Parts: sequence; structure tokens; C-alpha cells
Amino acid sequence: SSESEEEEEEWEPKSKIARRPRLPTKTEAKTKKAAAPRSTVARKMVKKVAIKEEMDVSLPIAPVEDNKMQLLKPKEENAGTKPKSLNRTPEVSKKMEINSFQGRNQNSLVSDEKPSTSVPVVKQEKCEEEFAFDEPPFKKIKLNACPEGKPVKNLGGKKIKEEFEMNWDIVQALSEITNVEPWVCANLIWLFQEENTIPFIARYRKELINNLEADALREVQHALEELRTVAKKTHTMIQKLKKEGKLSSCLLKGLLNCRTLEELDHVSAPYKTGSKGTKAQRAKQLGLEPAALSLLQNPVELNLFSYIRPNTKGLANIQEVEAGVQHILADIFAKDKDTLDFIRKLCQQRYISIQSTLAKVSSKNGNEKDIDKFQLYHEFSCNIKNIQHHQILAINRGENLKILTVKVNIPDGVKNEFCWWCVNERWRPKQFLKPEFMRLLRSSVEDAYKRLIYPLLCREFRSKLTSDAEKESVMMFGRNLRQLLLTSPVRGRALMGVDPGYKHGCKLAIISPTSQILHTDIAYLHSGQGFREAEKIKRLLLQYNCSTVVIGNGTACRETEAYFADLIMKKYFAPLDVVYCIVSEAGASIYSVSPEASKEMPDLDPNLRSAVSIARRVQDPLAELVKIEPKHIGVGMYQHDVSQTLLKATLDSVVEECVSFVGVDINICSEILLRHIAGLNTNRAKNIIEWREKNGPFINREQLKEVKGLGPKTFQQCAGFIRFNQEYIKTFCSNKKNELGSCELLTKAGALGKKKSKLTSCASQRPNPLDQTCIHPESYNIATRFLSLIGGNANDIGKSDMQQKVNVVIQKEGLEGTAKKLNTTVHTLQLIIDGLTQPEGYDIRTDFDKPDFKRSIVCFEDLSVGAILTGKVENATPFGVFVDIGVGKAGLIPVRNITEAKLSKVKKRRSLGLGPGERVEVKVLNVDIPRLRITLDLIRVL
Repeated sequence: SSESEEEEEEWEPKSKIARRPRLPTKTEAKTKKAAAPRSTVARKMVKKVAIKEEMDVSLPIAPVEDNKMQLLKPKEENAGTKPKSLNRTPEVSKKMEINSFQGRNQNSLVSDEKPSTSVPVVKQEKCEEEFAFDEPPFKKIKLNACPEGKPVKNLGGKKIKEEFEMNWDIVQALSEITNVEPWVCANLIWLFQEENTIPFIARYRKELINNLEADALREVQHALEELRTVAKKTHTMIQKLKKEGKLSSCLLKGLLNCRTLEELDHVSAPYKTGSKGTKAQRAKQLGLEPAALSLLQNPVELNLFSYIRPNTKGLANIQEVEAGVQHILADIFAKDKDTLDFIRKLCQQRYISIQSTLAKVSSKNGNEKDIDKFQLYHEFSCNIKNIQHHQILAINRGENLKILTVKVNIPDGVKNEFCWWCVNERWRPKQFLKPEFMRLLRSSVEDAYKRLIYPLLCREFRSKLTSDAEKESVMMFGRNLRQLLLTSPVRGRALMGVDPGYKHGCKLAIISPTSQILHTDIAYLHSGQGFREAEKIKRLLLQYNCSTVVIGNGTACRETEAYFADLIMKKYFAPLDVVYCIVSEAGASIYSVSPEASKEMPDLDPNLRSAVSIARRVQDPLAELVKIEPKHIGVGMYQHDVSQTLLKATLDSVVEECVSFVGVDINICSEILLRHIAGLNTNRAKNIIEWREKNGPFINREQLKEVKGLGPKTFQQCAGFIRFNQEYIKTFCSNKKNELGSCELLTKAGALGKKKSKLTSCASQRPNPLDQTCIHPESYNIATRFLSLIGGNANDIGKSDMQQKVNVVIQKEGLEGTAKKLNTTVHTLQLIIDGLTQPEGYDIRTDFDKPDFKRSIVCFEDLSVGAILTGKVENATPFGVFVDIGVGKAGLIPVRNITEAKLSKVKKRRSLGLGPGERVEVKVLNVDIPRLRITLDLIRVL
């Protein structure tokens, strides 16, 4: 058809210049994508990549035009004729096997286009005889078959060009590692390349990422970074080997096939410059390599006695010559890819276990307390397929402390089968072997296994298990931190923060409902002056009308809690009904001596600053906890044993996600909170605060563009997460009404030149009601059209009247119908509806749990098996959840006792586990007083 011919002409130049830098092409693609309908753009992308693949990997060298003819037309025919492609699969499958590498790359691309029938379509495309060139393309069918969740625009417009090319496709590799669809991976690579932040992608680009959550995006980002690290190190190694003249085509291929650092390390190990070289290298230096190769290729002519040199070490007698040949053969076997693939496959089918035992040294002179901590692992064995992440981290820690000895146990059956396969299959000599040579070959295989292959396998297994366990530990820390940061704030009441202590007294701080410090003091509750100090505390609470006490959970917490509980029970603080809660003070002391704290509370003693921090943690947990380095908050597992760079990157990303999703009021928030907004950093936050101090409050989001260092990209990333309190702005603007009036006169007069620039600045100073919502400025146009469609007014945002109007239209048209009418996506429309209907001052944290306020106390000794208690989750780990039940020691709910039936149905959960801050009802199963351990059963989530 004429349409398909036009498309071929359009794409011709791009296929010709496939290997050149393609900046002009990119802009060209961008201009087209706005006009082209969604399916056509997607189809073009896939075609284009297909051409590139064909050029890169196909073996027969054919003219570019021919290749293009083979790929473009049938592609369209494929898309339309689903039944045909399904019928043809059996004939084509054999050809697919031959071209496996090519097939794998193409598979990712076509599944990108149509997940439902991806396999048949790919298979059809690979077979050239099956193409029907005369049939017209079925474009309409393709439009209808476009799958749900397909990106609105195809982002890259072409194959993703990586800095370092490898033999594997980065999109496909990323998809396999993370189990995310290839088209989503391709979009994510592009989004990250364009410096988009995770909060921005998760909220405003949902249609491009198939609605993935922030955790999944972080996982993809880490996997992508790992793949790029492998590619970079591979190319560095290639350059180094090329320089040294050691690079062969076979080695180059092996290096470019590596997907992990372990593989790269193994392939490149023999070529690294060592101090004295391996046994094989020393044997080669003695000239024994021809003898070793001859034993495999031409053993009839081999005479080992001719290599004996009585005065040379290593060649003095026949035994030394045989040993040298054996070392060279073992080295050849251990570096062979097929041999390693065989043994790895064999290990997957067998029972491989990891064992830990008490080290002999530690049992003699170790610390008794430390040794007892690892009691579970003194005689421990588990299949590597079933071992839990926390068990791996515990074993590793025990091994580092020299308390445990760890080994990977591969059964003898694996060794026997492997040796038989090597001698009789893979390394079977070309000719008949004499018995002494046969013995030498067998001992070489055994030596290769014992000295080189077995240690390699152990390293690989341990490395993989540790890496997975570390990732899980970091993800767990991230999940717990999120839950803690999103604890519901306790607003509108004065609070007394208490930092408990014995000798130096309890530090007290009273803060107002707006976080201002009203009073600070020290009370000596535990040095025989308790009764006299009670009078002081009562006077302070009555003076500032404060009925909530917040106690830090550090030293003397238990005694301080008992002191307050006793006074509350006696109604000592009447007429006030005082309640108290315990809050984690992790990181408070570190923060109290930090430069930020000195800047914020310059006249306050560091000890009293920690009491202020403890009170603020309940009033606004997010604003207070972002001041502390996340790893000091301590809601993780083995946090000091994992990769610190990965931990820091993940936790910083979680903080950014939480602060962004909650949003900040630009006119009252602190610089510390502002720097955690997506797209902002320390300098940009500082510039915003300076602008605010110089020019007064921000009136609308557009004014952010006037701040130094906030370019279009930064504005795009941060604008949606910054809020404006409309009441405050209206008050401020009423004072400037006269200026706005003069602005309007200028407008009517049509002033030019300098007056015109003043006019625009005046216009930018009008408040916009949409600025108080989560709607992004890029969607204001759609939001305004939606408001006119429902007959609403921007000043009614968050009112019940707005909710009714939205419901009427959505019930009549449906969400998809309305989105189509407004020419937008369902995700964007849903976000606009949420923004318009959420009440003013809406906070996502209201769905999360508040602190647990109490009036009485229970002691550890009072606990009895079967007692029913309520408590608050303190920390979550893969083996269970720690719950604070108010006895000074957290109890553990083992993971086997947390079932889906017991979890709340109302709350949307990210996973089956519970998170910090959640309130639960539990039953005591076991109390181990000597070891201070409490085992609990979960009854329900409150």
C-alpha cells in the first residue's frame, strides 16, 4: 500500500546511518511523536530497533535496503494478522533455536509491543520464507490490539544507545533480572537518563511505567547501575588486555558475554598480572605447554622423558614433569566455559548445603556472651535454595567475628559425575592413551575440580547469597523507614518532651502546637527528689495547658515511665487528663550536637535540644526525622554488615519519596525539609529560602522559576510536590491589591517595553488555587478543561460540592470516556480528580498510625503466658516483627504467626508484613526471663 511505502522512505536514512551519533534524528523523532497516533509511534520504534538488531547480529552480509524490506513490511502484516501467526509457530520454532541470540533480542522488542501474542509474532518474524510481501498491512486491527497500560508516547524513539556496548541487550537483561516488562524497562532507562527522580516518575509518569511503585523503581535503578558497572569494568579490562597484547577473539567474546562482576572476574582472572603467577603459568614458563596440548591432541607421539632437565627445578624428574603438565591441564579445564556451564547445571540439580559450626579457636578463648548469640548456628546446615536472608547475614557476621566456621558442601556424586564427563566426553583424547597418560588425565581433572573449580563454585554461591541477603536487608530497612516517616502527626496540642537520665536528670522541653519552644528545664526524678520535682512538672503542665508527655526510650526510660504512670494513676495532674507515649530517641543525641541543631537552637544546651527533638518527633515525625541521617534511626537488620553505599542511596531515596509525597508548604517549611524534595538539593533549597527572605512569600508555583539555579528540569521535578496555603496567600495579596490594580490598567493600555516586563511579573503574582493540590503544572490546562466540563470553579477545590460534580460526570461518561474527551490518560485524569476532591490541607499520613498513648504500665515479671496485650510494631525483619508491649523489652511475633487472615482488610498493604508504627493486639506465647525474650502471637491489627 502507498502508506507503507511512505513509511519505508521515511525510515531509510536512519537505517543507513545506524552507527553514527544520532542527535538530529532524536529531535526529528520528537517532533513527529506529538502528531503521530499512539500505535503508529510505538510501531515505528519497534521497526527501527528491529532494523538495528538485524544489522548488528545477522551473519549473512546483505545490502541494507534488502534487510529493511525483509523487516518493515511483514512487521505490519504480523501486527494485524494474529490468527496466522499463531498457526505458523511449529514450523518456525526450529529456526528460532539456531538464531537464539538474535531471537532473544527481538523477543524483548515485540513483547514490548503486544504482550499477549509476543512469542508467536517473534517466531514468525525470524523466518524469511513465511513473509507474504503482497498482503496489505492491517493497521486498524493493530490499533485495537494495543494493550492496556501501553505508554502514551514511545520515549526513546529508537534502540537505547549505551555508553559501553555488550553482547547482551540492556533492556532484555534488565527485564530478566527485575521481572519487569521490557517496554517498561526501556521507558525507565530513558526516564532515568533524562534525570527524572523516582517520586516524579511514580506519581506523574504512571502510564509509562505500568503503574509501578517506588520500591520497584528503585530495584530497577539499582539493577541498571549494576549492569552498567559490569559493562564499564569489562571495557576497561578489554583496553588493558589489548595494551598487553593478550586479547584474543575468543577472550573478547567471553568478556562481552559477562553479565555479573563474578563472571567477569572469573573470565579475566588468568590474565591478571600476579606477583609470582599461578602453578600453570610457572609450568608454561618451563616449556611444558606443548606436552599438555599434545596429551589431548596427539598423545601417540608424546614422550614426557624428553622434557626432563636434571639441573632445573620443576623438570628434575618424571614426577615433576607430570605435575607441571597436570597443572597446565587443570588450568585449561577450569577456564573452559562449557566445563563450567556443565558443573553449574549439575549443582542446580543436586542438594548443595551451607554448613556452619563453632570455630575451634573461639570455643577456647572467645567471649562467652558473643558465642551464645550464635547458639542457633553452632551446628547448622541448610539447603542453599531454602536458606533465609537473615540466616546468611548471621552466619557471615559469626564468621567475621571468628566464632563460626562456614563451608559450602557439594556432594561427592557431583565430583564423580563431573570427572567422568570430563574424561569421557568433553576432554576425551583424539587418540588412544597409554595407561600412565590416562592416569595423568584423570588426576588433572580431579586437581582442576579440587583446587580451582570447587573454590570458585563456593565463592559464587556465597557471593550470590550474600548479595541477595544484603539487598533484602536494605529493602526491608527502606520499607520500615517509610512507615516510620509517614507516622501520623499529632497536631494542635502542646507537648512535653522528656529525655530520661539518672545522674544528670531528665531533660524537659515544652513545645507549642506550632513547634515553638515554650520552656526547657531539668528534673531529677531518680535521685530521691521525685516528690519535689513532681510539683514542678505539675506547675509546668498547668501553666502551658499541656496534657501529653513524650518520653524517649533511652537510658532510665523504664523508671521515668513508671514515675509518670504512678502520678497519672493517682490523678495527680488533675484537672488535666495527662497521657504519655514512648518514642524512639535513636539519633536524637547525634542530632543535638550537629551544625543543623546549633543553627536552629543556638542558645540551647545540646542536652535540652534532644528533649525538643523527642517532642517534635510526635508532633511532626517527618519534619523532625529528616534532620537525622537515616541509618541512625535504627529500624533495620544487620545494617552495619551491608554495602553502605547501597544503604545510603536507598534510604536517601526513601526519605525523598516520603517528603515529596507528603508535600511541603513552601512558605513555612525549613531548609532541611526542602532539600529532600525531588529535584532539589542543599544549594537549591538554600536559594529558595534566600528568595523567600528577600521577596516575601511565594504566591504561586510559577514564581519558583525566578529562583537562581531552578531551571526547567528542576522545576518539572519539584513543582508538583510544593504546596501553597491559599488563606495565607490571599491575606498577603490583599495588601498588594493596589499594585495589581495598576497592572490591569497597564494591560488595557497595551504598554510596551519595560512596562511590559513589569506587567508579566505582576501577572505571575496572582495566586492559583491549583497550587494547593498534587496536580502538576504541566496538567493545569487539562485540569481547567475538566473543571469547565463538570461546571466547577477552582475556588471550590476540596469542597463536597466539587465531589458531587465530579461524581456526576464520571458516572455518566466513565473514567476512560472522560479521559478520551480531554485527550489525556486515565492516570493523569485520576490524579486531577484526586487533587480537586481532596479536602484542603489533606495529608496522606492521616491513613497511617498515630503514637500509642498510655496511662499505666506493665512489668516484665507481670507477663503470663496467654495474656492478651496491645502494642506497637517497633521493627520488622524477614524472620518476624518486634512489638513494643510496654514492658521495656520488645516481644517477637515469628513470621509463621503472621497470616493474611489476621491482617487488616481495610488498609492497602505493600506486602504481607507489618511495618513500624502499626498497632496490634497480641497474645503471649512464651516468656524466657533469663534471656529476656518474649514470643508473641498476632491476634489482629488494630
